[in-house]
Amino acid sequence: MSTISIDTQIDSPQDNTRTRRRIVPTVAGSHRRTTTDGLPTTVSADLGVPTVHRTVTDYANFDHGATTPALTAVAEAAERAQRRYGSVHRGAGYASRVTTGWFEAARDEVANFVGARPDDEVIFTRNTTDALRLLAHCLPEGTQVFAWESAHHAALLPWRDAGTTRLPVPNSAQHAIELLRSALAQSPAGDRLVVITGACNVTGEIWPVAELVAVAKEFGARTVLDGAQYAPHVAIDLAALDVDWIAFSGHKLYAPYGAGVLAGRSDWLDAAGPYLPAGGATARVSHDGTRWQTGPARHEGGTPNAVGAIAIAAACATLRAYRASIGAHESHLYSRLRSGLAAIDGVRVVEVLGDRPNVGVVTFTVDGYDPSLVSQVLADEDAIAVRDGRFCAHLLCDAAVGVGASAVRASLGLATTGEHVDRLVAAVRRLVEHGPALSYVHTDEGWSAPADPRDLSEPLPW
Repeated sequence: MSTISIDTQIDSPQDNTRTRRRIVPTVAGSHRRTTTDGLPTTVSADLGVPTVHRTVTDYANFDHGATTPALTAVAEAAERAQRRYGSVHRGAGYASRVTTGWFEAARDEVANFVGARPDDEVIFTRNTTDALRLLAHCLPEGTQVFAWESAHHAALLPWRDAGTTRLPVPNSAQHAIELLRSALAQSPAGDRLVVITGACNVTGEIWPVAELVAVAKEFGARTVLDGAQYAPHVAIDLAALDVDWIAFSGHKLYAPYGAGVLAGRSDWLDAAGPYLPAGGATARVSHDGTRWQTGPARHEGGTPNAVGAIAIAAACATLRAYRASIGAHESHLYSRLRSGLAAIDGVRVVEVLGDRPNVGVVTFTVDGYDPSLVSQVLADEDAIAVRDGRFCAHLLCDAAVGVGASAVRASLGLATTGEHVDRLVAAVRRLVEHGPALSYVHTDEGWSAPADPRDLSEPLPW
């Protein structure tokens, strides 16, 4: 752990006024594209944050399940794209032609990343939520949708209530399969769609995707894979799995916010009206009506986020190249993290499916402590970023944590090191055994320590 002492003055306890100097965190780091272990680097590799102990400590990122820091290679690709910025598809200038070429090449890169079939479409969206909402828009009238209540809200809520069957939270992989088989067997004939979680948003457990797809196909149903938590960690092959569509987000794939993907079969997509009726989606507008494009352009109305698409492509290319080493890194850290936390008295690790592979997530509770206080203490005292709450999966949390209850989620990734894991385990143990270093109070804005010496303000980035 790298720390730098800082000189922050706090006036005497008799004086409520504190004189604070702005903290400028600096931790020595490298801007190489790979680490000495042969792993791709992220732009946050040298991020230092101030702690209540008047030190600046390197950032221990255990919030990859929410947002991943951009890969160095992704940041470089996005910067190159912005230097040659031009309109997409409708410009004759050099910059427009280059940007258009890169934008369409990004589509091919993503298709390779997900193992798309030759006639599959890759549509760029804003995120996983937007991608699944796009698919919901394209469902044939009367389609019956089947989704588990354990799904992230993005995969649970976009479908018509009247046409959706919600399956209970399963207690094992086999139970999930049985629930689906029973529901499909009792459903009427017609178009059916099964929404499958690749990896659980709350627990990180990998679902039995191949087995669930096989059951769906047995009953003639189509499938969509919520790959938001799955795609950054597991190699995907739509053709081999026979999955019809996959949705995922750039910001969980080591790319910036604002771009996502829906990839898969074209027939339902081309038969539906445009998701965004606008320029780019139109083939011809006349007094007699409008003829719409087919293919990805049909649902990419308006000026596309070309830089976001290029960033996703760069992330996909990098993850494909380093998949084996990334998997080994994450597997090692996950085992170390889970066993370390599970060994602490008063810590309960949350699981749903039981003994399943995991994408590097340990969600837990600490007896006697509000999860939001746990996460704040870890952040303030040890520069550790975790997430607390119900993780946009309220029904799952009701079943696995307790009705209305929340938990702490530690999700690791490329910005996580072995030292970070040891620091997190030690910090939780210290909290259990000795309590917080400072006294915390709860307000409408959350937990804070009145004696916190830090000035956390930063100048605006523009």
